Amino acid sequence: MRHPYLLSAFTLLFILIGCKDSKKKEEEPIQKNDTAVVVQPEWQQLFNGKDLSGWIPKISKHEVGENYANTFSVKNGNITVNYDGYNNVFDRQYGHLFYDKSFSAYFLAIEYRFVDKQIADGEGWAWRNSGAMLHGQAPETMQKDQDFPISIEGQFLGGDIDSSDERPTLNLCTPGTNVVINGELFTPHCTNSDSKTYRGDQWVRATFLVLKDSIIKHIAEGKTVLEYTKPQIGDGGVNKHDPNVKQDGKPLTEGYISIQSESHPIEFRKVEIVDLDPIYNDKEKLSATIDAILAEEQAKAESN
Repeated sequence: MRHPYLLSAFTLLFILIGCKDSKKKEEEPIQKNDTAVVVQPEWQQLFNGKDLSGWIPKISKHEVGENYANTFSVKNGNITVNYDGYNNVFDRQYGHLFYDKSFSAYFLAIEYRFVDKQIADGEGWAWRNSGAMLHGQAPETMQKDQDFPISIEGQFLGGDIDSSDERPTLNLCTPGTNVVINGELFTPHCTNSDSKTYRGDQWVRATFLVLKDSIIKHIAEGKTVLEYTKPQIGDGGVNKHDPNVKQDGKPLTEGYISIQSESHPIEFRKVEIVDLDPIYNDKEKLSATIDAILAEEQAKAESN
């Protein structure tokens, strides 16, 4: 026979223990297992260091694919732009060497240096002047006598080693395009960045963050020196083009990358890219990748 008082005592004990355990669990903080997104950006080499495989020249007054006077060549492991075969006559034969694939969202890094002297009849503004063309039209859509591709130009300028005049690099020029700066449509052809002046024949690492038609950043030594948004076709700065290609107001969401020949010899030792398009819609991973690359660029600058 069970004792009724003993049964009640045990029941009360179990209830008290259960309440105590429940209260303890409520007071204990919830352990979160949040894991940071770990990324390791992989740079793809657009220039193989040996030849111009994957690259297409388009020089004004010449057909696409014609490398007039061997303007673009590879010497000592660098893409070399020179005018030895021009007989000292440049005649505004502006050239562009296009990579043969279009990109939309990416980090682009180019290492360049100006060398030697400008060809005799090169224009004054083109002294130690070159650039990287972003979101450019396809080379086969350029007309024979067209001077520049419709594109966004990250302009490279070099400073005079014998002068204290400032001449920033990674500027913006807009052949056949417009952008938005500080919330307003920017229609002048060029604007300067906040970079320092790089003088003489030193190597410079120029980096660009391009996110389709949303934002573009110019980065020197890990520091953003220019930023703008909404690249689009519009206005002048390009001549003898096909009007069917120049659709003013059209957003530039993708395009071709090219490097310039504008009458001053220049060398490129590295052209590399991180293609962000595959992760563009994964905002967390995209943000983590961008942060990792920026940190990497800052570390490289500090180590030099």
